[in-house]
This record gives sequence, structure tokens and C-alpha cells, in this order.
Amino acid sequence: MNESPSRSSGRYASIFRPGLFAGQTIIVTGGGSGIGRCTAHELAALGAHVVLIGRTLEKLERTAAELREDGGEVSFYSLDIRKEELVAETVGSIVQDRGRVHGLVNNAGGQFPAPLSAISQRGFETVVRTNLVGGFLMARELYNQTMEKHGGAIVNIVADMWRSMPGMGHSGAARAGMVNFTQTAAVEWAHSGVRVNAIAPGWIASSGLDTYSGAVKAMIPQLKKSVPLGRLGTEAEVAAAICFLLSEAAAFISGSTLRVDGAAPNASLIWPIQPPEDGQVQTYNGFHRAVTPKVLEPED
Repeated sequence: MNESPSRSSGRYASIFRPGLFAGQTIIVTGGGSGIGRCTAHELAALGAHVVLIGRTLEKLERTAAELREDGGEVSFYSLDIRKEELVAETVGSIVQDRGRVHGLVNNAGGQFPAPLSAISQRGFETVVRTNLVGGFLMARELYNQTMEKHGGAIVNIVADMWRSMPGMGHSGAARAGMVNFTQTAAVEWAHSGVRVNAIAPGWIASSGLDTYSGAVKAMIPQLKKSVPLGRLGTEAEVAAAICFLLSEAAAFISGSTLRVDGAAPNASLIWPIQPPEDGQVQTYNGFHRAVTPKVLEPED
């Protein structure tokens, strides 16, 4: 993984113009770690007041401290977005405090590896509630409490599930549902000036990779062999796509899902993947606090 070009300066090296989100309030769920943390850093570096939401208070506090150390504006709320009353109450508090919310990054999610035959009803429903219902509740409450009157942009984070998702069928079903929710909300809320899009990350070198064990953990270092671009993506490459869809440059984009996956879903058995030569594939990692997942670190 290439080193961040901004490590020496201690600042996020965003490709976007300074102050892009100045004066805006943007919520990032799952903002305490991984892609959410990286996205929060880029948004704050571009002038946004970032509101972090997550279940683990310690992670939120740590990321908030990083943002403040880097000169960003941040607040945070610890809650389970699957609980309707808590979501409504929290969104109300944010709106009361900030006056308006300009953007939402529906990033919170999670799943566990298991074949469909071994997933209980409770396990299936838990993953669907995390990856679909919680995102719906956040978007609905923000629309009803502020965006219906003031407009805004919503970016839902889904996954590479285009050719099915064996071993994680519960997550695949939820993510597919979120894509359709994105398309439907884009139509129903367009009259209020609300744009709704989705980002579908492929295999990203993020802290979430370290949550897996056993056979899945052993497979992770080999994933790049199934990616035509020959590598895993960076958190910053996903964050940049999110920032684009939140920005004014995407003012006529709504109901779309942008893949950030190195063309992995397009790989074919009849066209063998040829590893790119050194220097042939560009990598972007503007996140000055990026950390390589342990599972991807070279073995001694």
C-alpha cells in the first residue's frame, strides 16, 4: 500500500478545493473507524462540521479527538441506529444544535461470514436491520426533520454484491435492498431538493478486514488476485467518491450507485486476470492517519 502523500504535513491531502463544505453539517454513521473515520477526516478537512454516530463511544471519542487535533469541527452521538425512537431523538438534537443538516453518509454496517443454511432468523434479521433498516431510519428522520424543507444530499454505503454474495447472503440481501431504497428515495424526495445516491466499495484495505478470522482471514491477502487492477482499494478512494456525491459537482446525480471496486465484478473466467506491472496502476491515499490492516501486513 502506498504511503499517504500527506503524512509529512500532518494534513489530509484531499483532491477537492479547500473549503468545499465550509458552513455545512454532515453526519457520518459508523464514523468511529474504517471508511467512516476516513470520510469524516476528509469532510472536516474540507470545512464541514462533522457529526459522528456509532455504537462504540470509545471509537467516537478517539476519532473526534483526531479531528479536533487536525483543526476540524466535530460532535458525536453514541446510539444504535436500529432503534427508531433513539434515531428520531438524536436527529432532533442534531437539528436543534446545528439548525440544518446538509448531508448524511449512511456508512454504519456489519455482517458475519456464514452460509445461508447456517444463518438463524435472528442472525439474518440483525444484519438486515443493521445494513438496511438503520440506514432507512436515519435517512427518513433527516428528511422529515430538516431536508424536506432545506434539501440535502444522502450517500448510502452498500457493497459489491452484483454477482451474489456467497457466505454473506444476509448482507447481500440488505445491500441490494439499500440500492433500491436509494433509487426510490431519489424519486420521492427530489421535489424537496434532496439527492440520494449510493457508493458500493469493493475490497478495501480498511480496519474492518481485521474483524474476520479463520478461513475468511486467510483468504483476505489473496483477494487482490481477483481484482483486474491488481490491488485492494484505499479508504481514501472511497471517501473521495463520497465527497464527490455530496458536493455541488454532483448536483444532477441522484438515484445512482457508484462502484469503487477496481472492476472486480467484471472479472471473467474466460479472460484471465493479468497482474499489472509495477508503476502501471495508480493509487490514491490522501489520508494522513491511514493504518494498514494487520491482516495485510507482510509476514516476518
